[in-house]
Amino acid sequence: MRLRTLAPAKVNLSLFLGPVRPDRRHELVTLFQSLSLADEVLLETDAVDSDQVICPGVEGENLAATALAALRERGWDGPPVRLSISKRIPLAGGMGGGSADAAAALRLAAAVAPGRPDELDRVAASLGSDVPSQLVAGVALGTGAGDLAERYEPLAPHAYVVLPADARLAAAAVYAEADRLGLGRPAAELRDLYAALVDALGPVGRAGRIPERLLVNDLQEAAVSLCPAIGDLLDALTSIGAERALVSGSGPTTIGIRWGEGALEWASNAAEALSPTYPGVEAASPVNAEFAMPELI
Repeated sequence: MRLRTLAPAKVNLSLFLGPVRPDRRHELVTLFQSLSLADEVLLETDAVDSDQVICPGVEGENLAATALAALRERGWDGPPVRLSISKRIPLAGGMGGGSADAAAALRLAAAVAPGRPDELDRVAASLGSDVPSQLVAGVALGTGAGDLAERYEPLAPHAYVVLPADARLAAAAVYAEADRLGLGRPAAELRDLYAALVDALGPVGRAGRIPERLLVNDLQEAAVSLCPAIGDLLDALTSIGAERALVSGSGPTTIGIRWGEGALEWASNAAEALSPTYPGVEAASPVNAEFAMPELI
């Protein structure tokens, strides 16, 4: 058997940083959106004796392998599988590439040997804050440490220019810098921002546009503090016509956003214009669950 799925990158359209929790993580309110920029994950079962993950360019333990092992520990009885991952999402770039691959591994495993859906949710939550939101591609509002994901309808038409930095940032280092700079918000303010996002996302069936006042990443100042070159990337995105330029997650990748029916054409043109100076730049569009459904090949 050969199954294929895409593992979409995520951006945080909003990331509001709250108090430190007893587990040393932070309370968050964050709005996730999956992107057309995606890794490809292939699962094979023929002539495979034990679970293995092949991911050129990624050293050390792979979160997709951890996902498979966690499923086994919970009793998943699928056959041994080989996962081959082709990377396109920037490494250590704040776009959740490892989490996307882990979520894709869980989707593929469920397609091979379905288990209880709540088991997938529990495994996803055990793997890190970004994995639950990426288990189903689309729009999700994250709370807790970002690991409690509420699904929402697609947003109003929009598109992105994704501008990677020639650097990597460890999320833990960025959060530590945010603490040093005192960027966290009180719990009451975090609750108000959650309510504002729920209102902006609207009821089922109504596409929403997120107001500019909520397109905020509280980690951005910390990421720029650790990697000042990010400031140049944000300026480049603004100069090319982005309505909003943000650091993606904990950085250092940056995103430029534009809303409206012509947004993807703008993103494509902007990426082409920036490419001589920034070869890794890409245009991307929002995607939903259908984009990342496993398929038999």
